[in-house]
Amino acid sequence: MNGSSNTNSFKRFALELYRRAGVADACLDLQNRHDLDVNVVLFAGFVGAARRQTLTIADLDLAHRRVDAWHQEVVRPLRAVRQRLKTGPAPAPSEATGALRRKLSQLEIDAEIIELDQLGALIPELHSAGCLGSAAECTTAAIETVIRAHTDIVLNSKDREAINTIAAEALQIDLGP
Repeated sequence: MNGSSNTNSFKRFALELYRRAGVADACLDLQNRHDLDVNVVLFAGFVGAARRQTLTIADLDLAHRRVDAWHQEVVRPLRAVRQRLKTGPAPAPSEATGALRRKLSQLEIDAEIIELDQLGALIPELHSAGCLGSAAECTTAAIETVIRAHTDIVLNSKDREAINTIAAEALQIDLGP
């Protein structure tokens, strides 16, 4: 599979996964509670479900080097302004600021798509080890790696529920051409 195929396959997977029932809420829950990048969580889901691999810390470091500056300097500021317009500052919220908020939402999505492309381009460079468990176990392990590497926590029941939701839906995605 060439670089472009990896990028397109991953992007299709990530966009479909995020649209599935419960996945957006689960991803946003993990993002908000652990300050994670949802795209990196989706990336882990792809590595586990589609490739039956687990992520290494080196893989995560590579992913973060590739997208962190973009995420911090472009995606998050767009998100912050969009979210702020829900309640203010004056004249927000209003019809005019609602229109601006919708435009910002689309720009945020466009910025996220660019980030997905960057992550997809990394797939040939991964050092991920093959996973000996089931596809579900591989997917769960890959997502857990993202959380554990980013935060020094013991996973709780809310984390497990979010991870299980994402992993279960990731396994349902048809990765055919």
